[in-house]
Amino acid sequence: MIKLLSHLSYLEITAPDVEESVAFYEQQVGLTVVDRRDGAVYLRCWGDYYAYSLVVVPGTEPGMATMAWRTSSAEALDEAARRIEAAGVHGEWLDDVAQIGRAYRFIGPWGHSMTLHWDVTHHHETEGDTASIFPDRPSRRSRFAGAPRQLDHVTIAASNVDEFAKWYNEVLGFRIMARTVLDEAPISVFSVLTTNEKSHDLGIVLDGSTRAGRVNHVAFWLDSRDELLMAADVLDENGTRIEYGPSVHGIGEQSYVYFREPSSLRIELNTGGYRNYVPDWKPNTWKPSLGSLNMYRNSTMPMSMTESFPAADGPSATEEGVPEELRDALVNPYANHG
Repeated sequence: MIKLLSHLSYLEITAPDVEESVAFYEQQVGLTVVDRRDGAVYLRCWGDYYAYSLVVVPGTEPGMATMAWRTSSAEALDEAARRIEAAGVHGEWLDDVAQIGRAYRFIGPWGHSMTLHWDVTHHHETEGDTASIFPDRPSRRSRFAGAPRQLDHVTIAASNVDEFAKWYNEVLGFRIMARTVLDEAPISVFSVLTTNEKSHDLGIVLDGSTRAGRVNHVAFWLDSRDELLMAADVLDENGTRIEYGPSVHGIGEQSYVYFREPSSLRIELNTGGYRNYVPDWKPNTWKPSLGSLNMYRNSTMPMSMTESFPAADGPSATEEGVPEELRDALVNPYANHG
């Protein structure tokens, strides 16, 4: 199969108060507003190569409106659309996506919107205060301490982790890199997929709710662990509570810190991690006891990390596993009789 997708290009999220969320991304995270159109606000990480990294649009609840992936060519875009349709999922062609042009958008089997495109608007500032002295940088490094360089990945929630991974592998060519299975039962609670050499640019957590299309977190990448620790320090000093971390994931080996934006949507900052170029990689199976989420196995994941967005009627799990309060609901859905 030809390589269809190259990388995650932008995320579009919903927020009940767009301006409050945008102000947080600007003032606390260090993104830059680059455009406003029809109620949508476009923001960019200083090192991303395209016109924008994140779009915030009005919504009654926090969630993900779409995740966008650039294909490897114009031909790959047409082929990807053909394979999606052949798999029984019917999308639509769009011609009006801001600074992208022609795109194919579909709702996957587990309710998540995905936008595929080839055309982009490349960003490269060559003059003024934001131009970099280094030719390869699209703009000057942010003046904000710990501002992310680039959009990194998105982790969604789905009712069947392994089947989700299988579908996106077989139809769109995502490589399955690893998964986490509970110590207590043979239930997959987490998996990571990638379109390139990163350990992942798409994660999946197990969703025990009846609501499709939810997201667990969006993630941005920083240059170094020192910057990550500085970002956590600055966020904490400015009144943003750190939800989990800093620490290091076992799967992927990235350093991480999690926190929330005003809508309650979870943000991860991460850095480091391995690169994997093996075309016939066989995904390993982890267990929470091996340190899949926290490789040092020296801290307990807060129960709040099992929340996905929008809110729903059941729990979701993370790569560390399931908190005691939720274990029966996921390990044995028939534990409580009506």
